[in-house]
Amino acid sequence: MTLERQQSTRSAYPAEIAVVLLLSLGQSAIWSVVSLTAKLTAGRPLASQTATLNPTTSARPYLDLTNQVLGILFDLVPVALAWYLLRRDGMRPGRDLGIDFRRPGFDTGWGAGLAAGIGIPGLLLVYAALHLGLSAQIVPSGLNAYWWTVPVLILAAIQNAVLEEVLVVGYLITRLRQIGRLPVPMIIVCSAALRGSYHLYQGFGGFLGNVVMGVVFALFYLRTKRVMPLIVAHSLLDITAFVGYELLPDSWLDWLAYHP
Repeated sequence: MTLERQQSTRSAYPAEIAVVLLLSLGQSAIWSVVSLTAKLTAGRPLASQTATLNPTTSARPYLDLTNQVLGILFDLVPVALAWYLLRRDGMRPGRDLGIDFRRPGFDTGWGAGLAAGIGIPGLLLVYAALHLGLSAQIVPSGLNAYWWTVPVLILAAIQNAVLEEVLVVGYLITRLRQIGRLPVPMIIVCSAALRGSYHLYQGFGGFLGNVVMGVVFALFYLRTKRVMPLIVAHSLLDITAFVGYELLPDSWLDWLAYHP
């Protein structure tokens, strides 16, 4: 690729980033702002309201299952788009972004460590924010109990991890560095702020917790050049939240809930 063509390609990256994000997590960020605004203007304390993840879509079990599976598949389409765009420019996303199975021990070990290091403080932050009135009550699963509920929640957790880590860390950081106009600290801020913004529907606690997570994950990626440990960590966090919510006794859930 000639220098002139490289410069022309790089000049198109801001528009490309905007399109990819507005088809995915950038769109989610806008809806999150709308959702938070609606909660704050509802005339009730934020902590007395709920934010439901993985809601049911139908009272008919197999229609709900169909909708859930299709939703998971379609949510991964922007990942395929980003992958295609990177390959079009001569990159090998699997190897260049560390999204492969070449280092299973490294990926699993660091993924589990990151999940533990972020998950426990994150739970404490969410609990504190709820009782300080800064967050809504998070309901990790709104699905009814069927034989397929837990498998679907696991798939949803993995889909969330792949979508967010590939786009917010691997793709976004790569493109921003290729543009060459932003210093590394600002790139980290952009990645972390985007991660926090599409969690605003949960309240300010969810925003802050995910910004911190975003900074840690961006730093880890810049040091290791591997997204796979982040996918492992994110999957473990969401599987624990989604499936754990289904399995926890009602007495525990009641204790965790907000009581004015």
